[in-house]
Amino acid sequence: MKILITGAAGNLGAMLARHLLAESDHVLRLMVHKTPPADDLVRPGRTHVHRCDLADPQTLVEACAGTDVVVHFAGVLFAPGAKKFLPTTNVEYVRNLMEVAGRAGVKRFIIVSFPHVEGPTSASDPCTDRQDRDPISVHARTRLEAERLVFRKAREFGMRAISLRAGMIYGRDVLMIAFARKLAGMRLLAVWRDPTPVHLISIDDFNACCQAAIEEERAGGFYPLGDDDPTTLQEFMDACCVRWGVGRPWRVPVWSVYSAAWVCESFARIFGTRTPFHVDFIRIGRVPYYCDTRRMREELRPRMKYPSWRAGLEIV
Repeated sequence: MKILITGAAGNLGAMLARHLLAESDHVLRLMVHKTPPADDLVRPGRTHVHRCDLADPQTLVEACAGTDVVVHFAGVLFAPGAKKFLPTTNVEYVRNLMEVAGRAGVKRFIIVSFPHVEGPTSASDPCTDRQDRDPISVHARTRLEAERLVFRKAREFGMRAISLRAGMIYGRDVLMIAFARKLAGMRLLAVWRDPTPVHLISIDDFNACCQAAIEEERAGGFYPLGDDDPTTLQEFMDACCVRWGVGRPWRVPVWSVYSAAWVCESFARIFGTRTPFHVDFIRIGRVPYYCDTRRMREELRPRMKYPSWRAGLEIV
């Protein structure tokens, strides 16, 4: 099949492309904006690079023509002022892409989402397929709006829509894990004191779920993704630091975390730089979540490579 990966120059998009090149015979269309894809992803006959601007639908036409499946990663994460840009990048850009993909006859559209779109969830009230919640963070609210748009437009165009609601994705080269390791090595890694329940999945199992969502004929709808061993953010970070041979993260009051995020965001806004640490990240990071993974196990990933995050520590 011809698979269009948006955000192919980004972290997770590039990692899925590498996985598909190694594990399948699909032809990959790599959608990028300003940054070119990594050199190892440029494979004559296997990959085709499309430089597009999601703000301009005309630039999307060639990439979507003849495409069988779209996997949508592209977005803006590390910028200040989430309220200003996310309604555009998370919603309007998806609208543009869905319109062009629908008119091009794309058969399947996969949006990479997260369980936070359902707000706080737990083992007794897990993330499933609900789209009627009102999450507090801008990232989650706009992603939920994008999900609604994708499924509405998919019905209009006769397209199969899939949402992969992935909890925290971990792995050595996953950007947030690499950033945490760098901070930990400088003894600057900190986390708020009150435990936050999270549901993790390894990058290997996430990529395998993406491949199954592409290939499995019956796949459709919502798939919360996670392993068999829910934990807390604090416990996972402590274990990572042991693995890295550094001291565990500092436990600090939550107000100090918000203050540090505000300072980083203000600096980025003033000097026009990127920031991996801003206030809306803290809002979404403090939301507890638990995924009902039964559909994932039945239809996408019956056997996990890393059924627990403890087994997966070898890849952080």
